Amino acid sequence: MELTPALLEAGAKVIDLSGAFRLGTPENYQRWYKEPHTQAALFAEAVYGLPEFRRASVPAARLISNPGCYPTAANLALQPLVEAGAIDRNAGIVCDAKSGVSGAGRKPSLKTSFCEVTENFSAYSILDHRHVPEVLQTSGLEEREFSFTAQLIPIDRGILETIYFRSSDRIGSAEDLLGIYQTRYAGEPFVRLYRPGQVPDLHAVAHTNFCDIGFKYDAKTRRAVVVSVIDNLGKGAAGQAVQNMNLALGFEETAGLL
Repeated sequence: MELTPALLEAGAKVIDLSGAFRLGTPENYQRWYKEPHTQAALFAEAVYGLPEFRRASVPAARLISNPGCYPTAANLALQPLVEAGAIDRNAGIVCDAKSGVSGAGRKPSLKTSFCEVTENFSAYSILDHRHVPEVLQTSGLEEREFSFTAQLIPIDRGILETIYFRSSDRIGSAEDLLGIYQTRYAGEPFVRLYRPGQVPDLHAVAHTNFCDIGFKYDAKTRRAVVVSVIDNLGKGAAGQAVQNMNLALGFEETAGLL
Protein backbone atom coordinates (compact mmCIF):
# COMPACT_ATOMS: atom_id res chain seq x y z
CA MET A 1 0.00 0.00 0.00
CA GLU A 2 2.74 2.48 0.94
CA LEU A 3 5.04 1.59 -1.98
CA THR A 4 2.42 1.80 -4.72
CA PRO A 5 2.25 5.61 -5.15
CA ALA A 6 6.03 5.91 -5.61
CA LEU A 7 6.09 3.06 -8.12
CA LEU A 8 3.24 4.57 -10.13
CA GLU A 9 4.91 7.99 -10.05
CA ALA A 10 8.07 6.42 -11.44
CA GLY A 11 6.07 5.14 -14.40
CA ALA A 12 5.80 1.49 -13.42
CA LYS A 13 2.75 -0.69 -13.71
CA VAL A 14 1.91 -2.29 -10.37
CA ILE A 15 0.39 -5.72 -9.84
CA ASP A 16 -0.46 -5.77 -6.16
CA LEU A 17 -0.69 -9.17 -4.47
CA SER A 18 -1.81 -7.79 -1.13
CA GLY A 19 -5.45 -7.08 -0.37
CA ALA A 20 -4.88 -3.34 -0.38
CA PHE A 21 -6.92 -2.45 -3.48
CA ARG A 22 -9.31 -5.36 -3.94
CA LEU A 23 -12.42 -4.10 -2.18
CA GLY A 24 -13.30 -1.00 -4.16
CA THR A 25 -13.66 1.54 -1.37
CA PRO A 26 -11.76 2.58 1.77
CA GLU A 27 -14.92 1.88 3.77
CA ASN A 28 -14.96 -1.76 2.65
CA TYR A 29 -11.27 -2.05 3.44
CA GLN A 30 -11.79 -0.62 6.92
CA ARG A 31 -14.63 -3.03 7.64
CA TRP A 32 -12.92 -6.23 6.54
CA TYR A 33 -9.26 -5.49 7.26
CA LYS A 34 -9.92 -3.65 10.56
CA GLU A 35 -7.61 -0.73 9.76
CA PRO A 36 -7.80 2.52 7.80
CA HIS A 37 -6.64 2.71 4.19
CA THR A 38 -3.86 5.23 3.58
CA GLN A 39 -4.09 5.50 -0.23
CA ALA A 40 -7.82 5.85 -0.77
CA ALA A 41 -7.45 7.92 -3.96
CA LEU A 42 -5.94 4.94 -5.79
CA PHE A 43 -9.17 2.93 -5.58
CA ALA A 44 -10.48 4.99 -8.51
CA GLU A 45 -7.98 3.45 -10.93
CA ALA A 46 -7.33 0.01 -9.43
CA VAL A 47 -8.50 -2.83 -11.70
CA TYR A 48 -9.45 -6.14 -10.10
CA GLY A 49 -7.30 -8.56 -12.05
CA LEU A 50 -9.31 -11.75 -12.45
CA PRO A 51 -8.54 -12.15 -16.16
CA GLU A 52 -11.47 -14.41 -17.01
CA PHE A 53 -13.84 -11.57 -16.10
CA ARG A 54 -11.73 -8.40 -16.41
CA ARG A 55 -9.40 -9.19 -19.29
CA ALA A 56 -10.31 -6.12 -21.33
CA SER A 57 -9.57 -3.76 -18.43
CA VAL A 58 -6.10 -5.05 -17.56
CA PRO A 59 -3.92 -3.83 -20.48
CA ALA A 60 -4.62 -0.12 -19.94
CA ALA A 61 -4.43 -0.25 -16.14
CA ARG A 62 -1.53 1.18 -14.15
CA LEU A 63 -2.64 -0.57 -10.94
CA ILE A 64 -3.86 -4.15 -11.06
CA SER A 65 -5.14 -5.73 -7.87
CA ASN A 66 -4.37 -9.44 -7.96
CA PRO A 67 -7.33 -11.41 -6.55
CA GLY A 68 -7.18 -13.48 -3.39
CA CYS A 69 -6.84 -17.24 -3.63
CA TYR A 70 -10.17 -18.21 -2.07
CA PRO A 71 -12.17 -15.71 -4.20
CA THR A 72 -10.46 -16.88 -7.38
CA ALA A 73 -11.66 -20.45 -6.91
CA ALA A 74 -15.10 -19.35 -5.68
CA ASN A 75 -15.79 -16.76 -8.38
CA LEU A 76 -14.69 -18.97 -11.24
CA ALA A 77 -17.16 -21.59 -9.99
CA LEU A 78 -20.04 -19.27 -9.06
CA GLN A 79 -20.11 -16.19 -11.27
CA PRO A 80 -21.26 -17.90 -14.51
CA LEU A 81 -24.09 -19.64 -12.64
CA VAL A 82 -25.21 -16.48 -10.85
CA GLU A 83 -25.07 -14.51 -14.09
CA ALA A 84 -27.21 -17.15 -15.84
CA GLY A 85 -29.79 -17.26 -13.04
CA ALA A 86 -28.99 -20.93 -12.43
CA ILE A 87 -28.93 -20.68 -8.61
CA ASP A 88 -31.89 -20.36 -6.24
CA ARG A 89 -30.33 -17.52 -4.27
CA ASN A 90 -33.09 -17.51 -1.66
CA ALA A 91 -31.98 -21.00 -0.61
CA GLY A 92 -28.46 -19.73 0.07
CA ILE A 93 -25.02 -20.83 -1.06
CA VAL A 94 -22.49 -22.55 1.19
CA CYS A 95 -18.79 -22.51 0.33
CA ASP A 96 -16.66 -24.92 2.36
CA ALA A 97 -13.08 -23.93 1.53
CA LYS A 98 -9.99 -25.90 2.50
CA SER A 99 -6.48 -24.57 2.10
CA GLY A 100 -2.93 -25.71 2.57
CA VAL A 101 -0.85 -23.80 5.10
CA SER A 102 0.65 -21.39 2.56
CA GLY A 103 -2.88 -20.16 1.87
CA ALA A 104 -3.04 -18.74 5.39
CA GLY A 105 -0.20 -16.30 4.62
CA ARG A 106 3.55 -16.05 5.21
CA LYS A 107 3.50 -14.35 8.59
CA PRO A 108 4.73 -16.84 11.21
CA SER A 109 2.19 -17.72 13.86
CA LEU A 110 1.50 -20.51 16.31
CA LYS A 111 -1.55 -21.75 14.41
CA THR A 112 0.40 -22.18 11.17
CA SER A 113 3.51 -23.82 12.61
CA PHE A 114 4.18 -27.39 11.53
CA CYS A 115 3.57 -28.86 14.96
CA GLU A 116 0.16 -27.20 15.20
CA VAL A 117 -1.01 -28.02 11.67
CA THR A 118 0.18 -31.58 11.17
CA GLU A 119 -2.39 -34.22 12.16
CA ASN A 120 -4.90 -31.40 12.60
CA PHE A 121 -7.81 -29.76 10.76
CA SER A 122 -9.25 -26.41 11.80
CA ALA A 123 -11.65 -23.66 10.70
CA TYR A 124 -10.79 -19.98 10.99
CA SER A 125 -12.20 -16.47 10.43
CA ILE A 126 -15.74 -17.86 10.56
CA LEU A 127 -18.34 -15.38 9.20
CA ASP A 128 -15.80 -12.56 8.86
CA HIS A 129 -13.13 -13.80 6.45
CA ARG A 130 -11.67 -10.85 4.52
CA HIS A 131 -12.00 -12.65 1.19
CA VAL A 132 -15.80 -12.79 1.39
CA PRO A 133 -16.39 -9.30 -0.10
CA GLU A 134 -14.28 -10.22 -3.13
CA VAL A 135 -16.65 -13.07 -3.89
CA LEU A 136 -19.69 -10.86 -3.40
CA GLN A 137 -18.51 -7.99 -5.59
CA THR A 138 -17.46 -10.23 -8.48
CA SER A 139 -20.30 -12.75 -8.43
CA GLY A 140 -22.99 -10.19 -7.62
CA LEU A 141 -24.22 -11.99 -4.52
CA GLU A 142 -25.56 -10.45 -1.32
CA GLU A 143 -23.82 -11.18 1.96
CA ARG A 144 -26.96 -12.85 3.35
CA GLU A 145 -26.93 -15.31 0.42
CA PHE A 146 -23.39 -16.58 0.85
CA SER A 147 -21.87 -18.52 3.75
CA PHE A 148 -18.12 -19.07 3.60
CA THR A 149 -15.84 -20.99 5.95
CA ALA A 150 -12.08 -21.28 5.48
CA GLN A 151 -10.38 -24.37 6.84
CA LEU A 152 -6.73 -25.22 7.26
CA ILE A 153 -5.50 -28.66 6.23
CA PRO A 154 -2.01 -30.09 6.83
CA ILE A 155 -0.55 -29.72 3.33
CA ASP A 156 1.76 -27.03 1.96
CA ARG A 157 -0.28 -25.72 -0.99
CA GLY A 158 -3.62 -26.02 -2.75
CA ILE A 159 -7.22 -24.89 -2.27
CA LEU A 160 -10.29 -27.08 -2.67
CA GLU A 161 -13.69 -25.43 -2.37
CA THR A 162 -16.88 -27.47 -2.11
CA ILE A 163 -19.84 -25.24 -2.97
CA TYR A 164 -23.42 -26.28 -2.16
CA PHE A 165 -26.62 -24.73 -3.54
CA ARG A 166 -30.05 -25.48 -4.98
CA SER A 167 -30.62 -24.69 -8.63
CA SER A 168 -33.32 -22.39 -9.92
CA ASP A 169 -36.17 -23.82 -11.99
CA ARG A 170 -34.23 -22.82 -15.11
CA ILE A 171 -32.02 -25.87 -14.60
CA GLY A 172 -33.43 -29.29 -15.44
CA SER A 173 -30.31 -31.41 -15.75
CA ALA A 174 -26.59 -31.59 -15.15
CA GLU A 175 -26.07 -30.86 -18.84
CA ASP A 176 -27.76 -27.48 -18.36
CA LEU A 177 -25.19 -26.52 -15.74
CA LEU A 178 -22.33 -27.83 -17.85
CA GLY A 179 -23.59 -25.84 -20.82
CA ILE A 180 -23.42 -22.61 -18.81
CA TYR A 181 -19.81 -23.30 -17.87
CA GLN A 182 -18.84 -24.37 -21.39
CA THR A 183 -20.31 -21.22 -22.91
CA ARG A 184 -18.68 -18.92 -20.37
CA TYR A 185 -15.24 -20.53 -20.47
CA ALA A 186 -14.95 -21.40 -24.15
CA GLY A 187 -11.39 -20.58 -25.14
CA GLU A 188 -10.23 -19.80 -21.61
CA PRO A 189 -6.71 -21.25 -21.28
CA PHE A 190 -6.67 -21.77 -17.52
CA VAL A 191 -10.14 -23.09 -16.68
CA ARG A 192 -10.69 -26.82 -17.13
CA LEU A 193 -14.15 -28.37 -16.83
CA TYR A 194 -15.01 -31.93 -15.84
CA ARG A 195 -17.93 -34.00 -17.04
CA PRO A 196 -20.97 -34.08 -14.70
CA GLY A 197 -20.40 -36.47 -11.82
CA GLN A 198 -16.61 -36.06 -11.94
CA VAL A 199 -14.75 -33.68 -9.64
CA PRO A 200 -11.09 -32.58 -9.43
CA ASP A 201 -8.61 -33.00 -6.61
CA LEU A 202 -5.58 -30.97 -5.62
CA HIS A 203 -3.07 -33.14 -7.44
CA ALA A 204 -4.69 -32.05 -10.71
CA VAL A 205 -3.66 -28.41 -10.25
CA ALA A 206 -0.57 -28.50 -8.03
CA HIS A 207 2.23 -26.23 -9.35
CA THR A 208 0.01 -24.93 -12.20
CA ASN A 209 -2.08 -21.87 -13.06
CA PHE A 210 -5.21 -23.92 -13.74
CA CYS A 211 -8.59 -23.82 -12.04
CA ASP A 212 -10.39 -27.15 -12.39
CA ILE A 213 -14.16 -27.28 -11.88
CA GLY A 214 -16.42 -30.31 -11.55
CA PHE A 215 -19.88 -30.89 -10.11
CA LYS A 216 -22.68 -33.29 -9.36
CA TYR A 217 -26.36 -32.43 -9.73
CA ASP A 218 -29.53 -34.15 -8.50
CA ALA A 219 -32.44 -33.00 -10.65
CA LYS A 220 -35.10 -34.45 -8.31
CA THR A 221 -34.07 -32.27 -5.35
CA ARG A 222 -32.31 -29.54 -7.39
CA ARG A 223 -29.23 -29.98 -5.19
CA ALA A 224 -25.88 -29.15 -6.75
CA VAL A 225 -22.35 -29.56 -5.41
CA VAL A 226 -19.51 -27.85 -7.28
CA VAL A 227 -15.84 -28.56 -6.55
CA SER A 228 -13.33 -25.88 -7.59
CA VAL A 229 -9.59 -26.37 -7.10
CA ILE A 230 -6.51 -24.20 -7.62
CA ASP A 231 -2.93 -24.00 -6.45
CA ASN A 232 -3.08 -21.00 -4.11
CA LEU A 233 0.51 -20.10 -5.02
CA GLY A 234 -0.24 -20.42 -8.75
CA LYS A 235 -3.67 -19.31 -9.97
CA GLY A 236 -4.26 -18.00 -6.44
CA ALA A 237 -1.21 -15.72 -6.37
CA ALA A 238 2.02 -15.64 -8.43
CA GLY A 239 0.69 -17.52 -11.45
CA GLN A 240 -2.26 -15.18 -11.79
CA ALA A 241 0.08 -12.22 -11.32
CA VAL A 242 2.16 -13.44 -14.28
CA GLN A 243 -1.06 -13.89 -16.27
CA ASN A 244 -1.96 -10.27 -15.48
CA MET A 245 1.57 -9.12 -16.31
CA ASN A 246 1.37 -10.81 -19.70
CA LEU A 247 -1.90 -9.02 -20.44
CA ALA A 248 -0.62 -5.69 -19.15
CA LEU A 249 2.57 -5.78 -21.22
CA GLY A 250 1.12 -7.26 -24.39
CA PHE A 251 2.70 -10.70 -24.11
CA GLU A 252 0.95 -13.96 -24.90
CA GLU A 253 -1.36 -14.52 -21.93
CA THR A 254 -0.11 -18.06 -21.34
CA ALA A 255 3.60 -17.20 -21.56
CA GLY A 256 5.58 -18.88 -18.81
CA LEU A 257 2.49 -20.59 -17.42
CA LEU A 258 1.98 -23.76 -19.45
